[in-house]
Amino acid sequence: QVQLVESGGGLVQAGGSLSVSCAASGRTFSAYAMTWFRQAPGKEREFVAAIIPSGLSADYADSVKGRFTVSRDNDKNTLYLQMNNLKPEDTAVYYCAASLIIGSRKQSDIISWGQGTQVTVSS
Repeated sequence: QVQLVESGGGLVQAGGSLSVSCAASGRTFSAYAMTWFRQAPGKEREFVAAIIPSGLSADYADSVKGRFTVSRDNDKNTLYLQMNNLKPEDTAVYYCAASLIIGSRKQSDIISWGQGTQVTVSS
């Protein structure tokens, strides 16, 4: 099973940009569809973005489409999330997750989770 560790969270002003990363180890990273979820205080964890194993196609939640970009480097076993034009409502703990189900947004399809990284957007 793959192990995941996020990094790169922090505090940014509204309208700013931030990039978070997820380093994978263990089983073959390139075999997994990778997903970003987030959980804001007092809210359910929600889907943000997903990318297929090859990296050639991605899926986004409507709330982040056009502002966030998910990418991966299979040679470096790393997943990325570039976040632009950040809004206070983007404040959350961001989790990367691995799945063998391509195209799924379901948390029940996730087989491995990272520990999360905090992103805080001030107004």
